[in-house]
Amino acid sequence: MSLNDDPAARISALREQLNEHNYRYYVLNAPAVSDRQYDKLLKELGKLEEKYPQFFDPNSPTQRVGSDLTSEFQSVDHRYPMLSLSNTYSIEEVRDFYNRVEKETGGATYVCELKFDGTAISLTYEDGALSRAVTRGDGVTGDDVTANVRTIRSIPLKLKGEDWPPFFEIRGEIFIPLEVFKRLNQERECSGDTLFANPRNAAAGTLKQQSSAIVAKRGLDSFLYGLAGDDLPFETHWQNVNKAREWGFKVSDRMRLCSSFEEIERYIAETDTARHSLPYDTDGVVIKVNEYTVQRQMGTTSKAPRWAVAYKFKAEHALTELEKITFQVGRTGAVTPVANLKPVLLAGTTVKRASLHNADQIALLDVREGDWVYVEKGGEIIPKITGVEFSKRPQCSVPFVYADICPQCGTPLEKIEGEARHYCPNQTQCPPQIIGRIEHFISRRAMDIEGLGEETVTLLYEQGLIRDPADLYTLQAEQLSPLPRLGEKSAANIIRSIDKSRSVPFHRVLYAIGIRFVGESTAKNLAAHLGSMDAIIKASPEELEQAEEVGGKIAVSIREYFADPRNLEMLGRLREAGLQFEAAPKEFVSDQLDGYSFVISGTFQRHSRDELKQLIELHGGKNLASVSSNTDFLLAGERIGPSKLAKAKKLGVTIIDEAEFDRMICSPDTDTIDSDGPDKNPTAGADNDQNLTEVQKEERQGTLF
Repeated sequence: MSLNDDPAARISALREQLNEHNYRYYVLNAPAVSDRQYDKLLKELGKLEEKYPQFFDPNSPTQRVGSDLTSEFQSVDHRYPMLSLSNTYSIEEVRDFYNRVEKETGGATYVCELKFDGTAISLTYEDGALSRAVTRGDGVTGDDVTANVRTIRSIPLKLKGEDWPPFFEIRGEIFIPLEVFKRLNQERECSGDTLFANPRNAAAGTLKQQSSAIVAKRGLDSFLYGLAGDDLPFETHWQNVNKAREWGFKVSDRMRLCSSFEEIERYIAETDTARHSLPYDTDGVVIKVNEYTVQRQMGTTSKAPRWAVAYKFKAEHALTELEKITFQVGRTGAVTPVANLKPVLLAGTTVKRASLHNADQIALLDVREGDWVYVEKGGEIIPKITGVEFSKRPQCSVPFVYADICPQCGTPLEKIEGEARHYCPNQTQCPPQIIGRIEHFISRRAMDIEGLGEETVTLLYEQGLIRDPADLYTLQAEQLSPLPRLGEKSAANIIRSIDKSRSVPFHRVLYAIGIRFVGESTAKNLAAHLGSMDAIIKASPEELEQAEEVGGKIAVSIREYFADPRNLEMLGRLREAGLQFEAAPKEFVSDQLDGYSFVISGTFQRHSRDELKQLIELHGGKNLASVSSNTDFLLAGERIGPSKLAKAKKLGVTIIDEAEFDRMICSPDTDTIDSDGPDKNPTAGADNDQNLTEVQKEERQGTLF
């Protein structure tokens, strides 16, 4: 029987051919057939799949054209957190990083890579096929954009070879090449559409398109640069990434393995020169420790790995005229001065406005209206003023006088001691503050209420329909449908989305109410630590500070928020509306650690700090951020923080190492936890080392210092 007589075999053969042609064209840049021949094979495959739907495969080359069907993005927890990188801006800071690694580990090799200016992505492959693509999100949770990523032709749907792990993740960057970006903006200009601001924003926006057919036409590309998994073939980053290249992934050929600081410095200098001729945007260099054993030894902070650092290139700048300084009022009442500029081209975009930050910055730079100023775009969403060209200053120039009243409501401004910004204290009557708080409340990462953009929220406020977030839950479709730009269908969709938000998890409700300094991550930690809105309202500053990421400044802000009767009144109405004011019950593996509180410090051999925290919670324990009289155990690793160790010894807190912790959660008969509670001073009365943990033995020998 020939392939043409066996549809399954012919479909399989065509898919294999087309995948190979995609790889040669989009990854190797070495096409083996003409576009016409490729299209002919693709058309044949499409007809066969239509005729024999039982052979459908979501990873077929025909699926790269996308679908016109809209889809909502589901939130997905990352199996391995996608941490951000610590930034450096000088060679001296890179040298400090290098010296720290060498000192702490005794030596390592390093992989230098380009820092691509796109949007981060995590791809999961199971049995050699793409199964899921997730955006970075907040590093812990991202959006499932698999349908859109399948349209990117440089990302393999099926892997080459057979020596890949059965399950692994690969991380990388999705971007729009500069030529493609230029073409897209030319097309948008001809059609009268708003131009994309820059390739990075265009890539991020495209990846979140509801229609994958649109994504397929945008020309997204990718570079992959890091693997995560339990069964990777090698114990070094360099070997694994190069192996991924053999599997069909597009890996940059500008990676370099370095064994000395001089080699790293040379790579940075060469890349800084070459970047201007690259066909894509790059804004720096990433330096990573190569050996996984050393990476584990270095560990991570709560936000970034300690074994990697990003060197940012010096930002581009331009000289233009500052025409006028105006003021913006944010949802917290913070007043920000904005420089309105004579339009100037900078880093591929036209800049009309730039941040001046605060009164101190204006005074420091001596910026005045009518000055010619230097504008920089160093990663800022709104570019910033970095200097004044005094030789071009008009003779009639006068110093700028900072506003002393709110430009929106006329209330006298206040300046909080220790802070640089001025604030409008009129929280209940200042329109941009009220509108800003509602916009924050409905945002996607908060309550995710669709259909209520900035214009609609402003309209509802001006019509007197809403004055705070709780008013949203009393709106009726009949009130909305007569308003401009709405109508019955839009009104019904808004009400439906508001109703749906009642099931949003508690930690997002906590983030949505807009407590100053409480971001997504802090809200999640607070919710996990205290469990309910009532518990947070009643908590003392000391209890609040036991939550991860909550310091004294944040604790004070939380207490001030809940001390305001107006906020409590609004929360009461939100509670009546049915919002979630308690965290969902946790699932436990055991209750071995029930009732015990832990503080973790140092680095560990078998577990990361995040894994240890998860294990503590899974077995019923509680994580604390700092050592106090409420702490039962200090779980101490290598290079433990000396202040935590000293405080634990002073308070008589039990100090355990990683091995003892593993025994605690594995054996119900452990001697460390008994019916009478933990031994607060396990070394008391000990005449030999048999009763000491490994950490305590090292304490006695002085090796931790």
